[in-house]
Formats: sequence, structure tokens, C-alpha cells
Amino acid sequence: MLGRVRTAVAQLVGGLGPTPGAQPPRDSPPSPTPAPAPAPAPAPVLVPPGPSRGAPEGGVFCRPAFLQLTSEELQRADDHAGRAVQSPRESRRLPWSTGYAEVINAGKSQHNEDQACCQVVLMDRSCSPRGDPASQEAEGGRQDLCFHYWGLFDGHAGSGAAVMASKLLHHHIRDQLRDLVGILQDSSPPPICLQSNSRAPLAERNRAPLAEEDVELPNDALPRFHLEKAVSRESLVIGAIENAFKQMDEQMVRERTTQLVAGGCCALAAVYLLGKFYVANAGDSRAIIIRNGEIIPMSREFTPETERQRLQFLGFLRPELLGNEFTHLEFPRRIQHKELGKKMLYRDQNMSGWAYKRIVEDDLKFPLIYGEGKKARVMATIGVTRGLGDHDLKVYNSNIHIKPFLSCVPEVRVYDLTQYEHCPDDVLVLGTDGLWDVTSDREVAEVVTEVLMGHEPNDPCRYTMVAHELVLRSRGVLKERGWRLANDKLGSGDDISVFVIPLGGPGNYT
Repeated sequence: MLGRVRTAVAQLVGGLGPTPGAQPPRDSPPSPTPAPAPAPAPAPVLVPPGPSRGAPEGGVFCRPAFLQLTSEELQRADDHAGRAVQSPRESRRLPWSTGYAEVINAGKSQHNEDQACCQVVLMDRSCSPRGDPASQEAEGGRQDLCFHYWGLFDGHAGSGAAVMASKLLHHHIRDQLRDLVGILQDSSPPPICLQSNSRAPLAERNRAPLAEEDVELPNDALPRFHLEKAVSRESLVIGAIENAFKQMDEQMVRERTTQLVAGGCCALAAVYLLGKFYVANAGDSRAIIIRNGEIIPMSREFTPETERQRLQFLGFLRPELLGNEFTHLEFPRRIQHKELGKKMLYRDQNMSGWAYKRIVEDDLKFPLIYGEGKKARVMATIGVTRGLGDHDLKVYNSNIHIKPFLSCVPEVRVYDLTQYEHCPDDVLVLGTDGLWDVTSDREVAEVVTEVLMGHEPNDPCRYTMVAHELVLRSRGVLKERGWRLANDKLGSGDDISVFVIPLGGPGNYT
């Protein structure tokens, strides 16, 4: 077993060398277009409300369509030695004047395994429980809804899962939200149980028996069985996004062969709907809001260390998933055979602290979670614990599947834009771990402030300039000892992708 683990770790940290014959990087950001007056927002391209199966197929390697790369630019973007930073052309600005930039890794994988998507998605009401003509008339003829969507997908063991998720996840979110259009537009509380007769008056459908006098009780019933929880419309959106991630993961397992869905991916998505941002994270990417110099975390990283107790608890409940090769207990270091019978520090799924236990033969198995920080691994194989895909991932040279320990369910955090008056310098930054591995939240905020101060508030290029500078500084400059930051520390050798989304300014809420 130890030999398997050593081989797996060696394969994990190994990588491809720099591409020979590389061209020098083209690092100059896109030239800003003078904007003496606020420019009208470009017409968004709406994703039609058709079924998900009609969406583009995933699997084949590509770069985000909004970059509009020519074949020559695509070849330059795939150059591991030059590592040219790529940004959208100014003639094709993203919704809300969103800024975006990306760069390939320094030989870590054959292609850039990050993927990105930015869409305006239309939801019709045709399938809504309140979407029939009589119901629409009773509800004031409310219109269809659309939501703004940004997604970053950090692939591993191939780009197939990231490509597929970038093309399809927003369709699953749309499908989950479509049935809620009428409910979300209604000011009354969401109905706990949808009635089969959608033509019933709205007040009657929403009427909840909250007290004993509101309903006729059976003689043997207790009042507590008739109390109802208050469910907010916000929680319905969160549930829809969570279900969309699960549907996406299920589609990957069904189509992983026909769609060439290799590996898996971390997923970070932001949905703007009815005045609120919903940021969903499954993996180790990160999102922060920078508002008037204040940093507001909008996600947390899911790693073997941050999810240790969840993983250990599953290993405790389902020891067969460990394949008689791993133990769910954690020790400060590997136990040697000569230490049998001695007492050593340990902790299990119920502990946050440490205690001593007497070592037995079963404790000599390899730990379910091993290593610290970025080197921590689940079953000595993978360093993230949430994401999409990875259905075929096994411990090296074994038949032990790792997927049962990897969750596809995201954590969703909500930010209400209507509670604050935002200025054009307030932004939401989404980035893959290639950015955050070498750049702190505070350093990102400083770059945002520095770049935005150098451009007029009505300049639509300013957010692309911020994204470009964030990627450029995190990548560093190629020197004799590799890619180096301004302080001569090692720069990021990973793929880096960044969205910079403005939260205020003219035209953003149209």
C-alpha cells in the first residue's frame, strides 16, 4: 500500500515541462477606449429557455467563447512558456461591463484546465405552477424573469468536466428556477405545498394554518403537528442552485463516456436575481466583495483539512469505502510498526482537539486525510473535497473509488445589493485557486483600488484592466529561477482565471 501511495503522490506533483520554442508573452492589457460620457450598456445575449439537452455538448477542449480568440491567439494562449494573459476584446464587452482575464499554467497540465462562462439567462413561466393563463391574470400578468450568471470551473485530471460544466450548469440552474418564477415574483410567502389546482385564488393557496383556531383538528392530534416553518423566497433560490449542481453531477456520470468528460472540476458560480447575488462554491476557488475598501468573503475553500470531520464521519459510518487500506482516524504523522502498543496523539470525527490512544494494528493503515495545507490529500490522491465529476477517480493501482468522499453540493452565500448604495469602485471578484495561492484578499483589494483609481468611473474597460492586472501580478515574471512575483517570491504556476464584476455605476441594473 505504501508503494502505491508514493507512486500516486509522485504522479500528482509531476508535470509537463515548458513548451519548447515559446513566444514571449504579450502582457499589455487591452487599450482603453476613451469614454467622455457614460456608454450605453451592450445588449446582452440571452440564453433561450429551451431544454438542457439542446445545449452545446461538453468534453472537447476549448477556451471561453467570449474571448473570441483567433487560431493564432489560441495557439499563443496554449503556450506554457510564454503564458500570455488573455482578456476579452473591447468590442465584445461582457454583461455589466464585467472584467475577465486568464493565463495558462507553467507546464502543470497539457492545456488550460480552467473554464469560464458569463451569460444572461431567460426563464419563461410556461412550466411554472402559477404559469397558466388564469394564474398569470390573477397575479397581475407578471413577466418572465432573467438572471445574470458568471461561472468559473477549475478542472483537474483533464479539462472535460470543466468544459461540460461551463456549457451546461447555467441551463440546470435555469431549469430549477423556472418553476419558481411566479412564486419569486409574488410578495406573499411561498406555499409549503403546491396545490394541484393552480387556478385557486392566490390568497387561498398561500393561507397557512398557524394556530389551532385556524384549522379543525382531529381529536387525537396535537397542535404542534400543525405549526409551519417560515420559508423565504431567498432559500428557494439557494435550494434551486444546490439542486442544479447535483443535476449537473448526475449528468456527468451518465454521459462521461459519450461526452469525453475526463476528471472533475471545482465550481464557483455567481447568480444575480431580483437584486441579490447568490455565490455558490464547490471547491477551492474563492470569491470576495470589495466595498468601500472593506473585504467581504463570499465563499470558503473546501479542502481535506477544512472538511476533515465530514470525511472522517463518512469513513466511520461506511468503513467498506476505505477498502481495508485506510483508517478514518488522524495522527500527527505516520505510525511505525515498532510503535504498536504505545500511546500516540490522534483525533476522530467527533474531535476538534487531540488526545492519546494506544496504537493497535488497525492504526497502521494509511490515513484517510494526509498532509497539511495545499499538500493535504484525500486517500493520497486529490486535494479538494467538493466539485463536479471525478466519478472514475480511484486510488492509484487499486479499486477504491474516491467519489463517495467528494461532494458536489455547493455552499451558497447571499449578498443583497439593495441594502447598500454602491459606487463604481465596488466589485465582486471571482478567482480560481491559481490567484489565491499567491495573492491574499488584502492584496487583491489593493490592486483593485490602484487600477480603478487610474481610470474614469464611466470607462467600461476599467474592470477588464483590473482582472488583467490581477492575473499578471499573480503569474509574475519569468526569470532564471521560474516565475517570480515583484517581491521575488515564487509566482503561481497554476492556471489563473478571474472575473471582476462591478456592483455599482451607470447602466448596471438595466
